[in-house]
Amino acid sequence: MLEKRRIYLPPLSLVGPGVICDLVDEIKDQGYQKTLIVTDKVLNELGVVKRVTDLMDERSLAYCVFDDVQPNPTCANVHSGLEVFKSEACDFILTIGGGSPQDCGKAIGILATNGGHIKDYEGIHVSKKKATPTAAINTTAGTASEVTINYVITDEERKVKMVMVDKNCLVSIAVNDPELMLNKPAPLTAATGMDALTHAIEAYVTVGAFPWSDRMALYAIELIGESLRAAVKNGKDLEARSKMAWAQFIAGQAFSNCGLGYVHSAAHQLGGMYNTPHGVANAVLLPHVERFNMEACPEKFADIAKALGVDISAMSVDEAAEAALDAISQLSKDVGIPSGLKELGAQPEDFELMAQNALKDVCTGGNPRTVELEDAIEIYKAAY
Repeated sequence: MLEKRRIYLPPLSLVGPGVICDLVDEIKDQGYQKTLIVTDKVLNELGVVKRVTDLMDERSLAYCVFDDVQPNPTCANVHSGLEVFKSEACDFILTIGGGSPQDCGKAIGILATNGGHIKDYEGIHVSKKKATPTAAINTTAGTASEVTINYVITDEERKVKMVMVDKNCLVSIAVNDPELMLNKPAPLTAATGMDALTHAIEAYVTVGAFPWSDRMALYAIELIGESLRAAVKNGKDLEARSKMAWAQFIAGQAFSNCGLGYVHSAAHQLGGMYNTPHGVANAVLLPHVERFNMEACPEKFADIAKALGVDISAMSVDEAAEAALDAISQLSKDVGIPSGLKELGAQPEDFELMAQNALKDVCTGGNPRTVELEDAIEIYKAAY
């Protein structure tokens, strides 16, 4: 018999080419007075934000734009955005971008209704009140922040990425329009795509996995194996972009409801210490952490190999599990991910401190195999 579960999903998700028009109609129908748009300067300068605001102008919807979100958003970013939200008397938030604007917007929404400092909300379900109603337009096929109960903010003083798992941050409307993902640079496509793969794999092997999340995770792995190389090779490939949009959306639903693992814990330290892009950090660490994890659930890694297109019919379980690691590494290489932490500027003298902090990360508890300090340091060394 299946055990009792809580499943957290946005009340409305819009997926497919052209759905931003549906989103703007929803905002108008719901009667919000003024929207704070949370994004970054690059997307604003590229005209992505204008594609949305033009639709809002057509419907006479009031808005203001906060575009000071940086990669790996900081506490300062969150509180600056909150000041704009208050000074402009906004009652709705619309995030446009990848994980950074999404996470920053979620944090602003939590503070707008709960008060305090964003550092007060590190941990699991800390807030008491639901965030300001928020819609999230995802422009990269990776982080899935638009569908999860997670957000991550960098504490610039401690150089630590704070992980918040909070049902109150779940957005009202999640939007994945692959037309907004076209022509993204190959390195960004690769990094965010490998982030989605990490979500799916960690969701599949985490201790919190259950049959529903397993099926979602495996399907996401399959879609990524089919489409990520094509999306990286040709930024105009709408079919590949659509498959990746669905893959990251599905993987996000899986991990948001079953948890992640030590890949994310270790990657968060690279982001906090060196401002390393999250997807790249995940991709570099993924095969090394999963080699450590493999003995805990080799059958699941055999399933991962099959989902990635490996013919495992003549292999033993252990051989198939090893093939999964090879397939992960080959995909990472094919899409141009750096080969090791050295290329990312990591310093071996920092490994012990990062390992200590990673073991405190909320994601570590979901890892299928217990990680000790010595193991954590060795994983960084192996990935170097």
